[in-house]
Amino acid sequence: MTWRTPQLHAMLGGLVVAIGAFVMLEQAAPIWMLIFAAMATTFLRWRGETIGAVWAWTTLGLGIESMAWPIVTMIEIRMGGSQPAEEQMEIILNAVLFGLFSSVFWVTFAFGLFKRVREGDAPPCPPSATEPAPLRNKKKRTHN
Repeated sequence: MTWRTPQLHAMLGGLVVAIGAFVMLEQAAPIWMLIFAAMATTFLRWRGETIGAVWAWTTLGLGIESMAWPIVTMIEIRMGGSQPAEEQMEIILNAVLFGLFSSVFWVTFAFGLFKRVREGDAPPCPPSATEPAPLRNKKKRTHN
């Protein structure tokens, strides 16, 4: 297996997405993270026909995880008791701010990669008939 195969990049992308989920779900058992990594790798191998497509799907997965991070944090704190303490409110605020920032970053990055992959698959466009012809330097010649 060389570095230029989508299968290897699918495994690496699945590992990256699983690490992101592990960071988000701190109390998750390692076996669930291995199952999640296997599922992510399988999805990336299925959808990623090229290396660019694999990383586009991987970054989209990171963006979705970043969107889910504040929600998961709020649910975990709410399940722990009645009203959240001030320290827990700071944790929620950090999750919302950093989750929002990172989700916008990763989703925007993913859409840029998807656009690049899509443009790479499209045939080159022929020059249109409406484009103006190149301008020529028209100087009057003077005869001496």
